[in-house]
Amino acid sequence: MRITAAETLVSSPGRNFVTLRVTTDDGLTGLGDATLNGRELAVESYLREHLVPLLIGRDAHAIEDTWQYLYRGAYWRRGPVTMAAIAAVDTALWDIKAKAAGMPLYQLLGGASRTGALAYGHASGRDLPELFDSIRAHLDAGYRALRVQSGIPGLDTVYGVASSPAAPGDRYDYEPARRTGDAHPRPTVEVWDTRAYLRHMPRVFEAVRNEFGPELPLLHDGHHRMTPVQAARLGRDLEPYDLFWLEDATPGEDQSALRLIREHTVTPLAIGEVFNSVHDYTTLLHERLIDYVRSAVTHAGGVTGMRRLLDHAAVYGIRSGLHGPTDISPVGMAAALHLDLAVHNFGIQEYMRHSTETMEVFRTSYTFTKGALHPGDGPGLGVEYDDEAAAAFPYTPAYLPVNRLADGSVHDW
Repeated sequence: MRITAAETLVSSPGRNFVTLRVTTDDGLTGLGDATLNGRELAVESYLREHLVPLLIGRDAHAIEDTWQYLYRGAYWRRGPVTMAAIAAVDTALWDIKAKAAGMPLYQLLGGASRTGALAYGHASGRDLPELFDSIRAHLDAGYRALRVQSGIPGLDTVYGVASSPAAPGDRYDYEPARRTGDAHPRPTVEVWDTRAYLRHMPRVFEAVRNEFGPELPLLHDGHHRMTPVQAARLGRDLEPYDLFWLEDATPGEDQSALRLIREHTVTPLAIGEVFNSVHDYTTLLHERLIDYVRSAVTHAGGVTGMRRLLDHAAVYGIRSGLHGPTDISPVGMAAALHLDLAVHNFGIQEYMRHSTETMEVFRTSYTFTKGALHPGDGPGLGVEYDDEAAAAFPYTPAYLPVNRLADGSVHDW
């Protein structure tokens, strides 16, 4: 079965997505997600100009060989653009292989290890009453685990907090990539104060626990904004509230920084949504400095790359917590769900509901029932791309915000 065509599809149904569609001489098609939020066209160009010409005529079944050919053959390895492009090719080929076998992808990955993947939603509020309303709305919508983000007194905008309250499924999950309509927009600027954040968040979790009890799994994202010492302090201060995890407490480039955090808190740690290779995790896994890996199938080399990473993590008792915001397309989400169902060391799956417009373009078979996701039992990934619907949503330039401290210096966003 040979590849006869590969197309890069760019659309913006509520936000920008880059999709690769591969077609074989048997008439089968496979989809891969190549979305890199705020840098979408860099990956689209990499695919269209550099990888697509290499795919034509290749054996669609030779997934591992194709992965190595694109990874090792380019000489310039890793990096978010390269790995997102490889991920799109890899995921599309797995979609084709599963369709050719007449099976859902998870069956080719060893079959189901569980009946569904526990998912967590994103509850947020500018103050405690608004946060409590958001938590209740998510619980009513069926979620059984929640990430909690709160406004900080004195700060106008805070990462992870929706600009206005809304119900789950009604665009409640904020989209940080701002689309101004300008041909060449610039990132918006947000102001940050770490000390105010460190003072406020323990009070937030104390209030949430007092209101909703000890059983509800609660997660929190620090979004790389703390030094190791600050992160250690927050982890220790949050210990009485029994978090499921503290995510991205400090920038992950220096893996040794997690040693200091680990020495001072027993709050579980998750990191890795900006990582794109198993090599980014080596120290973290070998020294058991984290409890959950947070990469996305879309950014970490596809199904093949993510399976390799999760198998490596399993040796050290470290579980999955795959990245699943709305800048991962439904194709990337479906691929994650097939892995979630198959791997033994599954932990939890992030789940932000896509907009109605997005779901018009991407026709999916995955379901959310009683707090758990399932990819469906149809052949392949279970996602189809609607070209006619996509044509109504052309690419729109957008940037993630830039973060600055009160003195004007650039901080981690």
